[in-house]
Amino acid sequence: MTRRVGVLDYGSGNLHSACRALEAAGATVVLSAEHATLASCDQLLLPGVGAFGACMDGLLRVGGDDLVRDWAASEKPLLGICVGHQVLFEAGVEHGRRVAGLGVLPGTVERLAARRLPHMGWNGVEVDPASPGLFAGVEAERFYFVHSYAVRTVAAQLRDEVVWAEHDGDRFVAAVQRGAVCSTQFHPEKSGAAGGRLLSTWVARPMG
Repeated sequence: MTRRVGVLDYGSGNLHSACRALEAAGATVVLSAEHATLASCDQLLLPGVGAFGACMDGLLRVGGDDLVRDWAASEKPLLGICVGHQVLFEAGVEHGRRVAGLGVLPGTVERLAARRLPHMGWNGVEVDPASPGLFAGVEAERFYFVHSYAVRTVAAQLRDEVVWAEHDGDRFVAAVQRGAVCSTQFHPEKSGAAGGRLLSTWVARPMG
């Protein structure tokens, strides 16, 4: 049966590329901000580009904060991408301003310490190729990043569920797999064959 993947449209994110990539991965895509419409879907994708605070403002305007928290609590598959990944954490700090996130995952988004920012381009990730979940079978794959902020430290309870990457000597969270909640700092929809395989794995993952 074809999976119905809802994509939350709250005014932020590379929506068309994400939708096309999900369709290529075998999903039927439902792009909407309507809670009732998205509730009928099997899986939910939370996109996001730009500033952490602006994305949170957009989510709040459409009630997306409650939608995403409820979705995560329901244990239906959820995938956050880029700033959609970042807002799943407890807070983001940009230009000295701390903004509350959704609190689905423990941790704080902060500016990378790397000298060369933004971190833009292809980068490997630190993953065990025997790892289950999104990165099953992934070895020397590279993914496409565009960001200056990331989660750089994680709570003890999250350490075994994190995939790391490094840019200019600065190590940061590249992805999280925690139960039904997955998220990536990189853009799988811009990551060629590697990103396509990751999305196909997510779309095909066992349901609850």
